[in-house]
Amino acid sequence: MTTSETQVATSTAAKKEEKEPVKPTANFAGIHAEIIDALNFAEFGIAPKAQPPAQRGVLIETGGNHVVFSAYDFDTAVSVMVPTATPAGKGSSLLDFPELKKTLAAMVAGETKAVAAQTRVSLAGDLLATEHLTVPITTHDIHAYAQPLEAVPAMATMDARTFLAQLNRVLPTAGTDDTLPVLTGIQVTLDGETLAMAATDRYRFAVAEVPVTATVQPPKKPLTVLIPAATLSALAKRLKTHEGPVGIGLLTADRAEGEPVVILPTARATLSLGAITITMRSLDGSLPKYGKLFPETCETSVRLDRATTVRAVKKAQGVLTAKGLKNVPVMFVWDTDGNLTLAPRLDTAEGDARTKGMPIPTTITHGTGEGLRGGLAAFNPSFLLDALGTFTGDTITLHLGEMEKGQLNKPGLFTEGPEMAGQGYKHLLMHVRLS
Repeated sequence: MTTSETQVATSTAAKKEEKEPVKPTANFAGIHAEIIDALNFAEFGIAPKAQPPAQRGVLIETGGNHVVFSAYDFDTAVSVMVPTATPAGKGSSLLDFPELKKTLAAMVAGETKAVAAQTRVSLAGDLLATEHLTVPITTHDIHAYAQPLEAVPAMATMDARTFLAQLNRVLPTAGTDDTLPVLTGIQVTLDGETLAMAATDRYRFAVAEVPVTATVQPPKKPLTVLIPAATLSALAKRLKTHEGPVGIGLLTADRAEGEPVVILPTARATLSLGAITITMRSLDGSLPKYGKLFPETCETSVRLDRATTVRAVKKAQGVLTAKGLKNVPVMFVWDTDGNLTLAPRLDTAEGDARTKGMPIPTTITHGTGEGLRGGLAAFNPSFLLDALGTFTGDTITLHLGEMEKGQLNKPGLFTEGPEMAGQGYKHLLMHVRLS
């Protein structure tokens, strides 16, 4: 054989090897409702416009008494293990996710919810079947499928309800400006027996803590990653129905001493919810060191009735909207006797002078309150409502610095109780300086 013939033969063989598709071999039988639930979670790892198209597929792997549904959109990797009705042979199929989910819904059309939920469904390669129908599902080339992020083993566990409640407190504070990607994340730090979550959009800063139980030897130093708030927000909606503990594992991109830079791991976090693991890629960067931003001392602490304050802010905000005033704050105003009202800031000095705010019952819990007399503290009404909405008690405490020329000159700190450190949660809100 000549050299040119050898090259042609080699090229043909290589091309054939490259294009040789992998036949779908997953084989299992399960219950319709369980499969749909698994796909609903797997959808966190599906990007409808992902490239290559193979990344829009769900990888189904069978073997033993379970089937695993996996998805990966380059940022989030999801794995869901579901028990099978009968032992399944070892195999795998990469099926088009949207088509599979829609076909599953179509195959139980016309049935009652109860019958549909308990319908037996089987998969043989790419053939999806019920007792009434058997149809092929579009497959993708598994060679083009990027390997997902490896899950981080759980280092600690926490109560799902507590984790969800604290997560929902910090989510509204995360930024939405994609030109400042660091601020669109929730910073998650595991330190001993505490998981801290923090978020900021430059105008407010929230920090919530969750007690955890270590499942391995705690790391020598805190581990911190920055997870997209949008991912955690979508996950929070699914966590509403989760019962039981949640495991968490973090992996940072820190370089060990003497380790080459080229082998830095991908920073990520994994949440384990029983048979479900969700691994999320960390954003680059980190939030400002908030320990230095939150004040440790204040001039005055004021306990407010939360429900009354919420109503007052909504009324003042409504007045601003009615008058067509945008980007205008509402004001906590103390008279010379120390009584507090909340009022909208109008567009004229005369209008402000003639406006009477809604009274808010208060109790001074720190300081004398003398510095507040005749002063005011102005805040963005939407941000203020968000802050008030993250608390659940009947009262909240507002910690204030010194007044300067009759106005608050530093951000206000909100906590549940009288302690400035908060009781697992604190919210710092930037004040508005009035001209």
